[in-house]
Amino acid sequence: MNHSISTPTSGGSIDTWILVTVLVAALGYFVDVVDLWLFSNLRVVSLRDLGLSPNEITDKGALLLNLQQVGLLLGSIVWGVMGDKRGRASVMFGSIFLYSVGNILNSFVTSVPQYAFLRFITGVGLAGEIGAGITLVCEILPRDKRGLGTTFVTGLGVAGAILAALMGKYLAWRTAFLVGGCMGLTLLLLRVLTHDSGLFERMRQSAEIERGSIRQLLCKRDRLIRFISCIASGMPIYLTFSIFAVFSPELAPAIGIVEPVVVADVMLCVSVGLTLGDVLAGLLSQMLRQRKAPLVTLVVLNCLVAITILSGVFTSSRAFLILVVLLGLTSGYWACLITTAAEQFGTNIRATVTTMVPNLVRATAIPITIAFVEIRRFLSIQNTVWVITAVVFAVAFWGLSHIRESFDTDLDFYET
Repeated sequence: MNHSISTPTSGGSIDTWILVTVLVAALGYFVDVVDLWLFSNLRVVSLRDLGLSPNEITDKGALLLNLQQVGLLLGSIVWGVMGDKRGRASVMFGSIFLYSVGNILNSFVTSVPQYAFLRFITGVGLAGEIGAGITLVCEILPRDKRGLGTTFVTGLGVAGAILAALMGKYLAWRTAFLVGGCMGLTLLLLRVLTHDSGLFERMRQSAEIERGSIRQLLCKRDRLIRFISCIASGMPIYLTFSIFAVFSPELAPAIGIVEPVVVADVMLCVSVGLTLGDVLAGLLSQMLRQRKAPLVTLVVLNCLVAITILSGVFTSSRAFLILVVLLGLTSGYWACLITTAAEQFGTNIRATVTTMVPNLVRATAIPITIAFVEIRRFLSIQNTVWVITAVVFAVAFWGLSHIRESFDTDLDFYET
């Protein structure tokens, strides 16, 4: 028997089951982020324990990160299409099971090839959680409270990066992977409380509506540009994590910082900033009743903080960590961006888009880290990051210029 949750009208009361669904989606994303960022925190210590040299730790670490991102990319297509064909709730169940098992197995690796395979599998599982959760939350909440719901989901979710940083700092790396995976399996017990939205159930009853079609997403120029623009706008978020945070031990000495910089400390600072930024951006969006203004504001500020770090004006590790907090804070437009993506497209491809956009943003870490590894063969690390930063923000500003305002959009429509 299919269950569904009807969407209240704007300003209407919210049913208890809706609140429970929002909470479960938020907890799911929390565990998703914990498991996603564990490797970034454990990269150095785990690869050193496996016997790799410092240069191999950088190169193999980038390879493992990229394989995880490839898994996210492929998984986003699979889970996104399934979310529109089979339902949002089923994806939330399947994805968390796969990435939880993947992380548990990560705690037993003894070689880089094993590690690489399991990071790929874990990436596939991690791809489904945020898109299905945000799509479901957007569809069950009244339009004037939609942004608050997604802010709560992503605000609690990105706080998982804080826990991942603490686990990386205080737990042995094998124990950290095991704990992260077990958290996910425990969360599966709450999945029985989630049901699909009334919007999805009404659509499923119509055989004439094509659901989960990649062709529909790509065949129309305006629709394709909106899709690409959402991805482009999010690239600075993963520039912050994949370069300024993950490779901070290599970057810090290059900009004149003599004191040692620990990845776990940097990841913790970025994560705290990102969590605060996500909440502030979501509240600002609600206050202004706009999605685009907070996006533009934070991307501009993020660019200025990145320039300040790379200028080398501040050369103490304490100043670097403060700037990293600000970098995370100004990267905190994840909730606003994903909500915008969900509001741009019809119910029949909404899960596909809302799953693919954040994971394709995550997958931009692939060209970013490849560029970092390759360009540093010819330029200094500082100049390498300057080049990458300039390209990323140019692409992001192009994307922002093509996103349309979507606050208070009625989501009861289909793409044809």
